[in-house]
Amino acid sequence: MTGALELDGLATAYDGFSFGPLDLRVDEEVLTVLGPSGSGKTTLLSLVAGLVVPDRGSVTLKGRSLVGRPLESRRVGLVFQDGALFPHMTARENVAYAAEADERVADLAATLEIEGVLDRRPAALSGGERRRVALARTLAADPDALLLDEPLTSLDEPVRRRLRTELADLFADLGVPVVHVTHDQRVATALGDRVAVLRDGAIAQVGTPADVLRRPATPFVAEFTGSDNVFEATVVASDGEVETDGDGARLRVGDLTLDVTATAPAGTTVTACLRPSRLRVAAPAAADGGPNAVAGTVTRWANEGDEYRLVVAVNGADLEFVASVRPDRVESLSLSAGADVSLAVPPDHVHLIT
Repeated sequence: MTGALELDGLATAYDGFSFGPLDLRVDEEVLTVLGPSGSGKTTLLSLVAGLVVPDRGSVTLKGRSLVGRPLESRRVGLVFQDGALFPHMTARENVAYAAEADERVADLAATLEIEGVLDRRPAALSGGERRRVALARTLAADPDALLLDEPLTSLDEPVRRRLRTELADLFADLGVPVVHVTHDQRVATALGDRVAVLRDGAIAQVGTPADVLRRPATPFVAEFTGSDNVFEATVVASDGEVETDGDGARLRVGDLTLDVTATAPAGTTVTACLRPSRLRVAAPAAADGGPNAVAGTVTRWANEGDEYRLVVAVNGADLEFVASVRPDRVESLSLSAGADVSLAVPPDHVHLIT
């Protein structure tokens, strides 16, 4: 029997918010649901867990319907943002509450590296430790599906990075459908085998992290997943050349968008998008007329630690690009506001949305 979690026409409405109808299948994989606050992420988990009764539609797990089943018989584990541990119990007692044997507690404690905190109560645990204990308690019941509601929220960045790696390894070994909701793109792409982008109670796009990031289906998906360079353009020729709105900077597009441009005749207005990390920033003399080489001026910049974020106004066009640049590159080019630069826009990474 398949171990899939399947949602068919699932819908509900409350307080002016409409969710669905939504069709979705999650196999023995990690589906990360990415979306802004108020998009319906927690509602989705609540419908699957049985905390909210749908107005219509069905939820099935391993071929059995969950609609109308009491919470204790659904075999669905839910980990809340705050962990929701029993405050009067130690970490060991919290995990043992759901476990059938002491050996299971010991195994999970070793896997999640919480042996050293088992005798503490939740108030004495750090945020990361509480998340691990809550996850251990949920896994102790051996659920047929696992639901996680932003379990890495409010953790320090070093802890978030470590847990992203550890959870990815853990989920790979579970062999059950995992639905993990977050508003953090880095968490979504690090943990998810597939990513579903949710907006206003509906799925805007679902696919592998690479597909969603490189081929966003809508301008909203492009902007929400980090393609800060989103602008209107006009197709000049069906062989892949587009012209931006404004004063006419021309860009070529490559293999990633040939299937789109083939159906977009000359004169068609499209939305073009490009991730900041794909732009190459060089000294002004590097603007040698090659494919998509444009000259511009740095208007704003910000030091974001691992990289600098530059805003570059394209000369002769009503267009700005956002570029991510390594610190050593910023230093070698002496980049700051007012600096003249050359931007190379890789044709294969300009994606068009019609």
